[in-house]
Amino acid sequence: MAQTKVADQTTATQADATQIRTAQVMQAGLAALLGLALFIGVALSHPAAIHNAAHDSRHGIAAPCH
Repeated sequence: MAQTKVADQTTATQADATQIRTAQVMQAGLAALLGLALFIGVALSHPAAIHNAAHDSRHGIAAPCH
């Protein structure tokens, strides 16, 4: 009986660790996608103020802007 409880606790701990890791990876992935979307949205925009602000960033990623 005691061995069963230890095995159940170990399995539960492993499942919790997997769920936490999955949540961390999803959060990091979504943050990266949001950052990339914002960066591309600003970098490829046409208004002069935003264009000038993103000008060096475009050249930094070798994206044509002229």
